[in-house]
Amino acid sequence: MSGKLPVALLTALLGELPAAPPELRLGPRIGEDACALEIPAGTLVAATDPITLASDELGRLAVIVNANDVAVTGARPRWFLAAILVPPGTDASLVRSLFTEIRVALAEVGAALVGGHTEVTAAVTRPLVVGQMLGLTEDRTFVATAGATPGDVVVQVGHAPVEGAALLARNTAGRLAELDGGLLAAAQSALDVPGISVVEQALFAATLGATALHDPTEGGLAAGLHELAAASGVSIRVDRSAVLWFEPGLAVCRALGADPWATLASGTLLAVFPSERAAAAVRALAAKRHATAAIGTIVQGAGVRADDGRAIPWPARDELDRLLLG
Repeated sequence: MSGKLPVALLTALLGELPAAPPELRLGPRIGEDACALEIPAGTLVAATDPITLASDELGRLAVIVNANDVAVTGARPRWFLAAILVPPGTDASLVRSLFTEIRVALAEVGAALVGGHTEVTAAVTRPLVVGQMLGLTEDRTFVATAGATPGDVVVQVGHAPVEGAALLARNTAGRLAELDGGLLAAAQSALDVPGISVVEQALFAATLGATALHDPTEGGLAAGLHELAAASGVSIRVDRSAVLWFEPGLAVCRALGADPWATLASGTLLAVFPSERAAAAVRALAAKRHATAAIGTIVQGAGVRADDGRAIPWPARDELDRLLLG
């Protein structure tokens, strides 16, 4: 077993939890990126994610991935905590670089480091960063992944797979010698251009009336769609021809025999809108220079299918996990 826990196992474990406290407005469930807690000042949103599939820029990725998870609730990321674990023998310069990456990324998303933990331990064989991001909505509103209903339209903002393209291109360059040099360079630099932050896109989509927002990550676009469907208790019918693909990412996937649907997809946002608002939302997002397309429809049922009726499988494992970790 590698990657995310099997959905059935995690569902069973979450089902064994005691009754939630009254202040919990959004708790742990399949597909939700964050939790939401009622406090006197408003609604506190919190998310936590480790960086396990990357070997460099761990500090930067920890900030952005967790900021994305908070932003998809409609809350702006504000406070960040980091648990940094490094193996014995780690040079101090590596730790300094992690802190520099964190500081620079926090400035980009407008958040601050407010706490955390650092430790040298033999429990890890390479540096590990676990981030926690918090945000606050003073008007007590938030968007959940579970807000999609039949008749809504699924909108993709940003291409896929971006993060997966960058990490595969950086870590398997020796296997990509036949790939066009321009495509390889574009894939290797994808963390910068187009980048993997969806903070501003998610916050803007919330103001446009999105009923559900989700940040596909491990397991790629396919897993993100399944998580959205599972959280909302619906099915999604996908127009495969409308999906926005990152061409350098597709090229890397083809060269490595990877499935782009199941490749780490940070940099993509799934936004769900009522049918009467979807076209205007697509135009508004595109006007902000965000690549945007309506790619599917929410229908009754379960799972994710293409418009020809064929099932789009829920990946059991991310392609990066398979290719980089064996």
